[in-house]
Amino acid sequence: MADAETERDAVLDALDNVAARLADEKSYLTDLDSAIGDADHGANMQRGFGKAAEKRDEFEELDPNEVVQNVGKTLISNVGGAAGPLYGGSIMFASQELEDGITADTSVAFAETYLDKVKDRGGAEVGSKTMVDALVPAVHTYKKSIEQDDLPPLSALAKAVDAAERGVAFTVPLKALKGRASFLDWRSVGHQDPGATSTLFILEALLATAETYLDGAVERDAHAADAARRDE
Repeated sequence: MADAETERDAVLDALDNVAARLADEKSYLTDLDSAIGDADHGANMQRGFGKAAEKRDEFEELDPNEVVQNVGKTLISNVGGAAGPLYGGSIMFASQELEDGITADTSVAFAETYLDKVKDRGGAEVGSKTMVDALVPAVHTYKKSIEQDDLPPLSALAKAVDAAERGVAFTVPLKALKGRASFLDWRSVGHQDPGATSTLFILEALLATAETYLDGAVERDAHAADAARRDE
């Protein structure tokens, strides 16, 4: 990406896009969480990112990494339960990786640091039926696409979103081992994890923003796109 002002605009637009997507998906996330949780995930995510988006004017003079840091702070203050520290605290910590700007390398570092903090805070691993099941394949795919396959960031991000979508589908047959859903034991089997799903929606919004700023469009893997998508 170019100068700091353009990077900041991209981050702010990404925030707006994420907030809008989560608002659109609030009812769906609530339905998912009603089956295996407290039925508040949709409202929590919509409220947290909505409050952050409302502060856009306050963020206009900040550096891109400071915008990300303040988004994290806002999530901590406005997202209820464990999700606030899990999403917000991890975003705040990872924001330091963007101090030198947003590049392919710093975005990989951000993604890895965010993942590490989410796992540390939540204690979940792949197979626990949590957001980690979408996040791990997304981050690993993004890193490999950038560092080994030498793909441009936009193509790498598209592959990461596809990987996250497959991760969401992966949660359906699992028995939950962490979070409120774990109290249901085997009754949690057969339900899609709401945290993994909201993670996918966030990544899809980031991809849409990246397509605008990186002047391109990418095709998604059709099989991945069907894997976790609800019936319309």
